[in-house]
Amino acid sequence: MSGQVNEQTDGPVMRRGRRLAIDVGDARIGVASCDPDGILATPVETVPGRDVPAAHRRLRQLVEEYEPIEVVVGLPRSLKGGEGPAAVKVRGFAGELARLITPVPVRLVDERMTTVTASQGLRASGVKSRKGRSVIDQAAAVIILQQALESERVSGMPPGEGVEVVI
Repeated sequence: MSGQVNEQTDGPVMRRGRRLAIDVGDARIGVASCDPDGILATPVETVPGRDVPAAHRRLRQLVEEYEPIEVVVGLPRSLKGGEGPAAVKVRGFAGELARLITPVPVRLVDERMTTVTASQGLRASGVKSRKGRSVIDQAAAVIILQQALESERVSGMPPGEGVEVVI
């Protein structure tokens, strides 16, 4: 299956529309959004993650507010590409979210190293780790979204893998 090609540039076509990205952690969930042209990803907020039903409710509110064409969820994989307990947890979280926000599609994208990259970037810009914990999650969501957008820009295909809605 190939992506669409833009006749003017002979390159892949980027779908128009805002996206939300989510970095799921045990304590916090970082959320980012992009503009309708998929050019710039920006932080939105950090949602408390320990109360999962409350987190899902807040994420559903954000979906209603931002009206994205899709929600991209970072899937934590090992450096070798395997999936451990954290990935299983995120898959379950994404599946429940997909059910709650239908018909908006949810996609899982590889998020290896995003939190590390976000932490390093914030540290380099002078943000202290204690103060920066909540913004690290947002920064990681921004990186997840930027990677997803770049993947689609290059391939012309939606990033990652779709999450099936189980009713």
